[in-house]
Amino acid sequence: MSGDFTYTALPRLEGPLVNELMTLLDRITEHDGLRPLSEHVWLHVKEGGDPHGRHIIVTSSDGDLVGYAHIDVTDEVEGPSAELAVDPAHRRHGIGRRLIESLLDLSPESRLRLWAHGEQAAASELASQMGFQRTRILWQMRRSLYAPLPRTLLPEGVRLQPFQVGTDEDAWLDLNARAFPHLPDQGQWQRSDLDRRMNEPWFSEPGFLMAWRGDRLVGFHWTKVHGATDHAGDHHHAAIGEVYVVAVDPSERGGGLGRALTLAGLHHLRSLDLDQAMLYVDATNTGAISLYEGLGFARWDTDVLYRR
Repeated sequence: MSGDFTYTALPRLEGPLVNELMTLLDRITEHDGLRPLSEHVWLHVKEGGDPHGRHIIVTSSDGDLVGYAHIDVTDEVEGPSAELAVDPAHRRHGIGRRLIESLLDLSPESRLRLWAHGEQAAASELASQMGFQRTRILWQMRRSLYAPLPRTLLPEGVRLQPFQVGTDEDAWLDLNARAFPHLPDQGQWQRSDLDRRMNEPWFSEPGFLMAWRGDRLVGFHWTKVHGATDHAGDHHHAAIGEVYVVAVDPSERGGGLGRALTLAGLHHLRSLDLDQAMLYVDATNTGAISLYEGLGFARWDTDVLYRR
């Protein structure tokens, strides 16, 4: 017990608690204008979690769920990774600090990587006070889809077609692994990770563009539309398109395929009558940032990884 709040660590979330947590996360998203959890964690939490995760829930004296944290301790090299969320109506009561202390208790040798979504002063101050340092920054970039878009010019011999469920999974997983060898959060996806996303309501085969050279997959642009369908009930958000994942076979880089794939996806999103597109990019990936800025994207927000 800490003040009027109770902290409970759980190996898995069950039934009604999952629904209550989804309501809390929706409320936080509505207030902050951004999700408090990454997509990877969000998708697992909706199913009660996975065998590698632990959950900490915070309840008020009235039994209401007012805080949540998730931790994955499987990465023995980089250390455990965690995210947390606190009800806006119960902030500045020490819940965030106590959640981080609880996460450290669950972390071998008290090593911890902590993601903060949105560059918020309160999160930065708390992380600094607790001995964390910034180690990675992700930019969210946006552009208007009303602004002019150049034509899509594919390299000679490359054709585009939508992803075919039941046919293209293995080829996609192979290219995804080769395209992102230094980004385990992306490059180490297994078939279950792909299937989980294909089962989401936002998944659309026409928006999953595959670039083929003959019978060899050489690139893809997976687009996403979110915002309007992510919330149930009375929560209505203007839909926004996302450059979800763009990848090019290492042997094809430098030939303009990445730019062409990005443009093809943007044209698809525009065809859905969306007015904006967004994407995430590592702040150190200057080549990608230069490409996106050249296509009209500008920095919108920042996610920060803190490490202790």
